[in-house]
Amino acid sequence: MSDASFEEYYLSAEIKKALDLLKYQTPTEVQRKTIPWALENKDLVVRSQTGSGKTAAFGIPICDQVEWAEKKPQALILTPTRELAVQVREDMTNIGRFKRIKATAVYGKEPFTKQKEELQQKTHIVVGTPGRVRDHIERGTLLLDQIKYLVIDEADEMLNMGFIDEVEAIINELPSTRVTMVFSATLPKDVENLCHQYMNDPTHIEVASSGVTTSSIEHFLMTVKEDEKMSLLKNVTVVENPDSCIIFCRTKENVETVFAQLEAADYSCERLHGGLEQEDRFAVMDGFKMGNFRYLVATDVAARGIDVDNVTLIINYDVPMEKESYVHRTGRTGRAGKKGKAITFSTPFEGKFINAIERYIGFELTKTEPPKQEDVERVRADFEEKSRGRRVVHNNKTARVNKDIMKLHFSGGKKKKLRPLDFVGTIANIPGVTAEDIGIITVKDHLSYVDILNGKGALVLQAMENTTIKGKKVKVSKAVK
Repeated sequence: MSDASFEEYYLSAEIKKALDLLKYQTPTEVQRKTIPWALENKDLVVRSQTGSGKTAAFGIPICDQVEWAEKKPQALILTPTRELAVQVREDMTNIGRFKRIKATAVYGKEPFTKQKEELQQKTHIVVGTPGRVRDHIERGTLLLDQIKYLVIDEADEMLNMGFIDEVEAIINELPSTRVTMVFSATLPKDVENLCHQYMNDPTHIEVASSGVTTSSIEHFLMTVKEDEKMSLLKNVTVVENPDSCIIFCRTKENVETVFAQLEAADYSCERLHGGLEQEDRFAVMDGFKMGNFRYLVATDVAARGIDVDNVTLIINYDVPMEKESYVHRTGRTGRAGKKGKAITFSTPFEGKFINAIERYIGFELTKTEPPKQEDVERVRADFEEKSRGRRVVHNNKTARVNKDIMKLHFSGGKKKKLRPLDFVGTIANIPGVTAEDIGIITVKDHLSYVDILNGKGALVLQAMENTTIKGKKVKVSKAVK
């Protein structure tokens, strides 16, 4: 099969338009191998490392095949972490943007009632962590009778985190006619057993891990004494002068220490670990994606769910204790065909962890000397000049897809007997506007939101100031959120 473009998959015009804006031009290996089978509704077991483009591998066929008119969820995607749930929801929304696909994320540590209200809207795709998904099923707020697709993402991590029983309980509630796709970086016995038990003659797809781990990322190892790590970190960042960098630490205490010292040295940085409130974690992730700061100091909680274009450097300030974590950390760079670099700091006592990592990834990390002081001083002026400027995000996918979209807020909803079709009928009657210019519609009890596409927002806003919907006068304004 040619890998020239997505044209050969005969996708709908709306999906192709989104892929063009997302700059998905050439399918990655996992997409090439997965999409044709997924479009034929085959059960799939896909072994593929992080950063290989697997979200789009299942997202493109699912978005292409869900029916917009169906009000109940048609796809359920299970993820091990809240961050990954939010990231996958964003990816599905981007891919399905012009087909008006509504994706909702459900996870713990967020008010149940807020999610319940979301699920009462027309929702095509639900992404969530197993505990909260099961909670919604048991309380009757997540209806499953129209589910046609189940995706279990990061299945090996789901197992590591003890979610396997909850995943099985969810599977047992789903229609038996569904399509099931399992994605995993590794295939432990329990994951294989799960596949055999709940899948229908699945097609096995393997994407060579070495292609992901080695071809786009350079891996280096620096030996350092524990008390010299901070000065080494500062020297390495000066010499490398990255556009964007994630510094991984083993504990939240280390994250706080490293963050405090970098901040005191005027680095443009933020921190991310499990001890922060969920709202703060999401705010930091969004800030990093938007280029508000250049350095992110994080624990492994952040290794999944960070899909940020242009992360040019990963620094393992602490060697990860688990060999799998090395792959997930370093997979944050060198994504989607770009080049990346990973540098690991190793103390003399951490040799056994390095050996385990090297056996797992199948090659040795390249040993390199710490930067010499004269080399650091020679490039310091360049580093300081870049530090004064804001990080430029060349490739923010969501911003590109949303560029010509305006979200409008209407002061009426279900209590005024308004439905999505009422908004479509009224807005599509405005001269110069068609149904194709109307995006996702969310109708709540007392208010509604409508996405206006293709740069027509200002035109619709002006026209609706003097137009009724179903004979009812509603106030309209540009939405703040």
